[in-house]
Amino acid sequence: MTSVDVSSDLRDLKATLSSVEAVLDLPALRRELAELEAAAADPGLWDDTVQAQKITSRLSYVQAELKKLASLHERMDDVAIMFELADDEHDPGAAAEAAAELESIRKAVDELEVRTLLSGEYDERDCVVTVRSGAGGADACDFAEQLMRMYLRWSEAHSFGTEVYDISYAEEAGIRSATFAVNGPYAYGHLSVEQGTHRVVRISKYDNQGRRQTGFAAVEVVPALEQTDEIEDIPEDEIRVDVYRSSGPGGQGVNTTDSAVRLTHLPTGIVVSCQNERSQLQNKATAMGVLKAKLLQRKRDEERAKVDELRGSATASWGDQMRSYVEHPYQMVKDLRTGFETADVKGVYDGNIDGFLEAGIRWRKSGEKAE
Repeated sequence: MTSVDVSSDLRDLKATLSSVEAVLDLPALRRELAELEAAAADPGLWDDTVQAQKITSRLSYVQAELKKLASLHERMDDVAIMFELADDEHDPGAAAEAAAELESIRKAVDELEVRTLLSGEYDERDCVVTVRSGAGGADACDFAEQLMRMYLRWSEAHSFGTEVYDISYAEEAGIRSATFAVNGPYAYGHLSVEQGTHRVVRISKYDNQGRRQTGFAAVEVVPALEQTDEIEDIPEDEIRVDVYRSSGPGGQGVNTTDSAVRLTHLPTGIVVSCQNERSQLQNKATAMGVLKAKLLQRKRDEERAKVDELRGSATASWGDQMRSYVEHPYQMVKDLRTGFETADVKGVYDGNIDGFLEAGIRWRKSGEKAE
């Protein structure tokens, strides 16, 4: 890479970073940091545990954001020097190291730029993800479990907390459904583009003739409920409560008591289960929170549908069939909406889905602008 190329690349990256900082509003972030540090130093902070956790979590996030921005400026200055030294010393190894650092900086700036596109009402929130197996028998159930693992691995790589609320295991393999929370800044904004139908094509390990099979799984993502949300209390006569014994793979009991809870919202047919707590009351409270979050999302979807109808929109929802995972006769994961694809199927299953998320966020944003 020539010095002219490096100078041009760095100039473009610095311009993009400046745009990102303008959108993030650095002065406002610094003021918020000072306010959060003052709140965190209050001796009575932990009198309200829920509020204290919100303050400390937000404080960590703001500190990390400001540190990341400052670090990127330093890295850009340093990488320019790295290229100069490599050029002066005619050292191919040092030049390759500098090029790798430049690519790493570019990726970090791109991620921050995508973050600025997450300006939706609920994008900053934690989220609740539900994965359900569809048509395709044991392969679909196995695929659904792979998707759950994919999202959990992605969350782990980004230092997001997760909590599995409920898993319904299938008889032969995999899962029928699973519901889990992902807790981290902009978790909903990122994962909301995963909503829709996912399809896998592969040689079935459950078919004794080794034939190619297609399986489907549905992914639903809703923003986590907060106290400020306007969602009315659900009348008791609209909810059916079923209590049952928690179970793991193969049907073995997890708890010794019938503590798992299933809530059915009779007017809509929405079903929510929770079995991760020992206490029946705790499971019911968690399930109620998820149910309210899903009802809030349903309300948003209905309002959006009415607006689309008034606009005369004939386009299908972006949450329809959206990605294919082909394992045979070739290796390819492709997003059917954005065209983004990769041959690294194993990497995707291991949680390397940032490219898909970024492409989905940009695609969704461009659709909003077109409207």
